[in-house]
Amino acid sequence: MEKVLEFLQQAKTWFLATVEGDQPRVRPFGAQMVYNGKLYITTSNQKNVYKQMIANPKVEICGMNPDGRWIRITGKVAEDNSVEAKQAMLDANPSLTRMYAVDDGKFAVLAFEKGAVAVISSFTAAPETIQL
Repeated sequence: MEKVLEFLQQAKTWFLATVEGDQPRVRPFGAQMVYNGKLYITTSNQKNVYKQMIANPKVEICGMNPDGRWIRITGKVAEDNSVEAKQAMLDANPSLTRMYAVDDGKFAVLAFEKGAVAVISSFTAAPETIQL
């Protein structure tokens, strides 16, 4: 799990894919954490991306780090409304405090559920699969 977190941190910006009806939607993200053994991401519950994840929790992340390797994380996400998870996300990503607060009514954190898979690939080595 830590290897996946470190990879996303090195990539700085990664892309989250969701589905809206029959249309894929992709947008850049950059905040993540590992909390209680799960990979978490965050967004506002006011955004379409949040609504898409609630309607269809199957998502995929793709990002590339500076050395040319890329990661693809596939799985389902579930919202965690706990104050502890929200505070942990703010602690792990202090820049989020400019946009969110634990109790602001719009800050949402979502965790990848058991069964999610991360695959780290490159043009020069065999893919590495990590079960989340």
